[in-house]
Amino acid sequence: MHRQGTAMLSNLLRRFFGDRRGNVAIIFALSLVPIILLTGLALDFTAATQKRAELDAAADAAALAAVTPEMMNQTVAAATTAAANIFNAQASGISGLTYNPPVVNVTASGLTRTVTVSYTANSANWVPSVLGQQNWAISGTATATATVAPNINFYLLLDNSPSMNIAATTAGINTMVANTSAQGGCAFACHESHPSADNLGNPNGVDNYTLAAQLGVVTRIQNMATATQALMSTAQAMETSNNAQYQMAIYTFNVSGLSTIQLLTSNLANAQAAAANINVLEVYSNNWLTKDNNNNDTDTDFEAAMSQINSIMPNPGTGTAGSTSQEVLFIVTDGVDDEVSSTCSQQLDGSRCQQPFDTTWCTTVKNRGIYIAVLYTVYLPLPTNAWYNNWIAPFQSEISPNLESCASPGLFFSVTTDGDITAAMQTLFQEAIATARLSQ
Repeated sequence: MHRQGTAMLSNLLRRFFGDRRGNVAIIFALSLVPIILLTGLALDFTAATQKRAELDAAADAAALAAVTPEMMNQTVAAATTAAANIFNAQASGISGLTYNPPVVNVTASGLTRTVTVSYTANSANWVPSVLGQQNWAISGTATATATVAPNINFYLLLDNSPSMNIAATTAGINTMVANTSAQGGCAFACHESHPSADNLGNPNGVDNYTLAAQLGVVTRIQNMATATQALMSTAQAMETSNNAQYQMAIYTFNVSGLSTIQLLTSNLANAQAAAANINVLEVYSNNWLTKDNNNNDTDTDFEAAMSQINSIMPNPGTGTAGSTSQEVLFIVTDGVDDEVSSTCSQQLDGSRCQQPFDTTWCTTVKNRGIYIAVLYTVYLPLPTNAWYNNWIAPFQSEISPNLESCASPGLFFSVTTDGDITAAMQTLFQEAIATARLSQ
């Protein structure tokens, strides 16, 4: 524009000196001043517009800098400083400009952060007499919004009672039944330290746990251990892609309450190694938990485990910078209690109780703002087994809905015999992350 104005003026001057008519000189003299003023105005306006575009770009960059994945894990104060620094660095390089420090407003609502950067500045005028002022005032505003993936602590509560150590596939069940005829055909790989007390009829007097290993039969507990190890790899990959931190704690539960496999840790490689230690509860023999404790095979106490895990888990935060992590309780179980109870509707042999889990503790945990994800490893119907027909079959249809009521909305999944526990656990894990993110 500056070159165009100069060319226009030069052309007029040539025409003026080349024309000898008096009226042309008069007209030119009268028009020269406004032409020069208009040219100057155009130049100043163009310069101011260009500087505003540059400042708009600086404000955009500043707002975006405060909502990068890395910055979303920083405090509001840190984000405010970062935005101001970016704006100042770019604005200071614009010549012919004076500007005030930007006004940066950062607000956070749950997992969402909104950043507004406003500026005011003055562009120095080339022809200050045009408007009677030295500068052309300019201003602008930029806004950016982003949602962060929350930091989450996962507490895995894994049922390792004897009923969970059934053969994992139909073929495995058939193999176990065919090789335990002396027991009437048993699909469970029960782990006993003193199997000779039960006259199981297995080769060399081994328990069904050892027999399953000898036959190459993979059990549900083994698959659960493998799936838990695989979950740690998935968690590592997802925390990197989400720029979040996922910590893991691993516990098993049975009649004795909780057993610690891994305390809460951010080292997921260590948690993965620890998960190899997940195994079924070892009892002394049928009906005996230990040599001196005849507990009548009451080997699953869900309520005790829930009470203990509830005392371990802290109150959750939003999972954002400056707040504590969100909390997810991740339960894997076949959903059947087997404990001593005087109030059980399914009482066996005096005080023994088999029934669906009491979900009262689930409500207590959820009321604290902790999510519960439940993977139901479907309790296998055994219609040829008298015990199953008498005591489990009457409430078999209640187990799944009962566990679903324990879970937070959308965080219930089931896997049947021959199903892929690894895939099921990873699907549920991803759903838990999505639920935690969207609910804030």
